Parts: sequence; structure tokens; C-alpha cells
Amino acid sequence: MPLELEAAGKITHFQLEALIAGIAAFVVNAKIVFPRTRLKLCRDAKDNMVLECCLEADAAILITGDKDLLNLIDIPFGLKVLTPKEYLEHGR
Repeated sequence: MPLELEAAGKITHFQLEALIAGIAAFVVNAKIVFPRTRLKLCRDAKDNMVLECCLEADAAILITGDKDLLNLIDIPFGLKVLTPKEYLEHGR
């Protein structure tokens, strides 16, 4: 897909290299988790799996555009749920 973006003129070659480097850095630091705790916090039951993974990984931030996750108020562990824009504007 990134090569298609460059071919379509949507990103420059420099942006393509930065994108690939960013993806590589993300993958190198990725952590596979197997949730041991079941949660029922979200009105969309399918989104609970995301929260279970965040809990197991001890994640501090979840970046999402999912309204069901963004509307959560009382998360019983230290997780901030931010939109990509909020993350970029306010950082960690």
C-alpha cells in the first residue's frame, strides 16, 4: 500500500521512506499479549477485546477513532483513549 501511495503521487519518496521507517520502528517494539482478564466496559462488546489487550500490555495510551472507545469515561486502569489528532496535538 505505501508504494501505491507514492505511485499515485499522494506522498513523496521521502515521505514513503519515513512511513516505512515508522512502521518498522512500531513493529520492532510491538508486544504480543494474551489477555487473561475479561472486561465488559464498552457498549460495543467487540471493543472489549481491545481494552483487554491494553490492560494485559499495561498500555498507557490507546489511539483510536472508534467512538465507542472514545466515549468511555470510567476505565478502571490507567489508560488514556485519544484520537490520532489529540495524540499529535498533546502528545503523551
